Amino acid sequence: MLTLHGYWRSSAAYRVRIGLNLKGVAYKQVTYDLRQKAEKAEAYAALNPQKLVPALQTEDGAILTQSLAILEWLEETHPRPALLPENPTDRAYVRAMCGLIACDIHPVNNLRILNALRDDFDAGDTQVSKWIARWICDGFDALEKIIADNYKGSFTFGDTPTFADCCVVPQFFNAIRFGVDLSPYPYLNEVYETCLALPAFALAHPQNQPDADT
Repeated sequence: MLTLHGYWRSSAAYRVRIGLNLKGVAYKQVTYDLRQKAEKAEAYAALNPQKLVPALQTEDGAILTQSLAILEWLEETHPRPALLPENPTDRAYVRAMCGLIACDIHPVNNLRILNALRDDFDAGDTQVSKWIARWICDGFDALEKIIADNYKGSFTFGDTPTFADCCVVPQFFNAIRFGVDLSPYPYLNEVYETCLALPAFALAHPQNQPDADT
């Protein structure tokens, strides 16, 4: 069985949980409280020298890191149901949306960056909140237009979930948690609600994880 090393509120681990659930792949979880810097422990560092979550341990002992790389591995090793469109151009659209979230929005708002703002630059709660909203809204402004221009179904791109939905849902969850005004994004709101109605997304939700705060 696969082992997912993660944290309940990590959006990168959340992406992978969604992908695993959509593929119907069984996995167990080992969790690390990022607030306590548990991922910095020597045992985990031996698995993932970057000391970030997630990491996916395969049945043959390989350790896979970086959520998008893990999703690509899942697509190649468990091709059905497909999480990428068949058309190469459509695949590029989906991957671009994933990159917009995973490379441009999420990295500047993850816990280590927010801690650095507070610890190294004496940022207060108001400043941190403005920082978070700025980067989420910059990304969502673009993402909303991309979806509107290419909208072809109930999900981010088409009538079935793709990698893009694996990325959109966790980022939208973060935006809700951080109190970002999401009213300007009707397409993203619709996608989020559509996805959460599916068991694969519901089971992956942070509050449904074994290490979630009660």
